[in-house]
Amino acid sequence: MKKVFMSLFRREVHSSLGALLLRYQPFQIDPSLARVGSDILGFFLTCTLILQGSQNSLRDFVCLIHAYAVGRDMEEALHCVRKMKEEGIEMSIVTYNIIVGGFAKVGNADAADKWFKEAKERLPSLNAVIYGSIIYAHCQACKMGCAEALVREMEEEGIDVPIDIYHTMMDGYTMIGNEEKCLIVFERLKIGKVSKALEISRVMKSVGIKHNMKTYSMLFNGFLKLKDWANAFSVFEDITKDGLKPDLILYNNIVTAFCGMGNMDRAICIVKQMQRERHRATTRTFLPIILGFARAGETRRALEIFDTMRRSGCIPTVHTYNALILGLVEKCQMEKAVRILDEMKLAGVIPNRHTYTTLMQGYASLGDTDKAFHYFTLLKNDGLEIDIYTYEALLKACCKSGRMQSALAVTKQMSANKIPRNTFVYNILIDGWARRGDVWEAADLMQQMKKEGIQPDIHTYTSFINACCKAGDMQNATQIIEEMEARGIKPNLKTYTTLIHGWARAAFPDKALKCFEEMKVAGLKPDRAVYHCLMTSLLSRATDARSHIYSGLLSICREMIESEITVDMGTAVHWARCLYKIERTGGELTEALQKTFPPDWTSHNILAVDCEIETADSEIVDSEYDIVYYSSESDNDESTHAEDYDNDVI
Repeated sequence: MKKVFMSLFRREVHSSLGALLLRYQPFQIDPSLARVGSDILGFFLTCTLILQGSQNSLRDFVCLIHAYAVGRDMEEALHCVRKMKEEGIEMSIVTYNIIVGGFAKVGNADAADKWFKEAKERLPSLNAVIYGSIIYAHCQACKMGCAEALVREMEEEGIDVPIDIYHTMMDGYTMIGNEEKCLIVFERLKIGKVSKALEISRVMKSVGIKHNMKTYSMLFNGFLKLKDWANAFSVFEDITKDGLKPDLILYNNIVTAFCGMGNMDRAICIVKQMQRERHRATTRTFLPIILGFARAGETRRALEIFDTMRRSGCIPTVHTYNALILGLVEKCQMEKAVRILDEMKLAGVIPNRHTYTTLMQGYASLGDTDKAFHYFTLLKNDGLEIDIYTYEALLKACCKSGRMQSALAVTKQMSANKIPRNTFVYNILIDGWARRGDVWEAADLMQQMKKEGIQPDIHTYTSFINACCKAGDMQNATQIIEEMEARGIKPNLKTYTTLIHGWARAAFPDKALKCFEEMKVAGLKPDRAVYHCLMTSLLSRATDARSHIYSGLLSICREMIESEITVDMGTAVHWARCLYKIERTGGELTEALQKTFPPDWTSHNILAVDCEIETADSEIVDSEYDIVYYSSESDNDESTHAEDYDNDVI
């Protein structure tokens, strides 16, 4: 009787187990039923093992381990693994994959990595499935370095990387906020390079896998980061061709792209399109438009968008007000920026560190030290954290106004607060001493930089060369150029402009012209500032028409005419007075030079100009080219520094 009962029970258990295994297949199970499924399978299979009392197969254990892994009960899954080993059954690639995948799903990357390494030691080879599981584990734990190494390992082993791993890597980069590396899955590439992402995109299309909004958004963001507007909008066209509906995030990025191009009206049209499609615009939507108008000096339109935003039900945040203030500050409209700050406080929005730092930056550019320190005090009184940008603003203000002792006091305060000096800070200080022509203090700062392991950049060298030129030490300036080139740093347009000005001030017009020619040989195109500096310097110090100087001036005039460069009336008056010393009765140079003067020059009576203008004109040479070497937006590293600050503000 007992044998008959055991036979019937065993048959029913196996039948139920088979049905359950078919019911709960991998990746098809409902998460809410997973735990129940594992318990049922565990119960039936455990009963079977106990009642049978017979040798169990690898398949039996794999089914049970998988059931527990699906139910996220890894403790019981490992218990089954131990039981399996006790019975002398070796783990297969499938078993290892279930264990690694199970730990990946419960977020235990360390345990997943431990079992993956054991699989590598004990198995002759691994497949893409187990690699996919361990890569998923590391990506979910934000260990992207480990994930990248595993992808490279797959390539070295000749294992094809499936498209799912691409998505897993992109998800990982998204979680750590690294948009650039969302577009890089095979190897570490330079930030902003999207060629690999495009290659992946083509692979996806070639195998018939359509892009979804997620992958399109990643490509769009990559081009947005590069400011490659043409390719960004090409991606947008592909989205519409595929019949996909842009979501709010993509619409916001499209608005940002149009604002980056300066096409503010098109950005506003996109906002209206969003609203027609029932997308609710947020403060993030209006922010780049407000900033764009403010930066363009169109305060009225910026405030109109600000009001539109409020009418749309968006409550202005500190970031919205910061965008308005930043745009006004960049246009040196400090009074309007301060009024926005007052309105901000009346609206109950508390200014943050970036609000005050932006105002300090504005007053620093004007050399208004008192106002810069006023907002620094407010920042401290509000208990806000003081960062490197705050101190940089103070240093700029001090150096711009020539208060170098105050600047040194600021650096001491930085040291007391354990905020280290960076290249940018040193550049500000060196430029400050350069303005005063104090080459010794500038040289001392250069030595301090090197002792602290901070490498001088092109702006550091240019500022120091300016100090040498102001002091008339052209020999030292030439040596600095040689040191730069020895370190692989090539002089830029500002470096050459500084040298040209220095040679002209030192009464070496021939060397100034030679420097000008070297600049063109180096492949640098002279801009308005270079021509202005060279002509002003040479003319103001010319007392006779030496042949090589005369021909040089004539050549520069012709280049300016070809480039359609004209000067303002004040400069024209100054140049005409200087030219009168060379050609009293007129001549070829006079005729050429006057073509660079403003159109209303012919109606201007130069002899009737008041002597006060003459005095003011004589100062053009030194004041017009008092170049600030640390704040160029045309140079990559400095503009990157400015962009970092902008991102923090907004």
